[in-house]
Amino acid sequence: MIIGVLTVELALFEAQSLKDKRRVIQSVKQRMRNVFNVSVAEVEHGDSPRRCRLGIALVCNEARPVHAQLDKIVELLRGVAGLTLLDYERQLL
Repeated sequence: MIIGVLTVELALFEAQSLKDKRRVIQSVKQRMRNVFNVSVAEVEHGDSPRRCRLGIALVCNEARPVHAQLDKIVELLRGVAGLTLLDYERQLL
């Protein structure tokens, strides 16, 4: 069993309040859950309206599909309007 963990650091430069941030982040989280069947949680910067760190996890029986899915998630995040991907780190356990 392979567990893939992706941690992403995001910036929401246009968000003026936590409500703005929550709207964008909830939409992105739901999209990732629906498309990639992953678990997603905000793990840091919960009180900052312009920063967010998400933890994303998925389980598979081989490493290759895990790498492919995590790459697709990074590409999805790069394409979201109003969101800037600052950094990401992935791990396989």
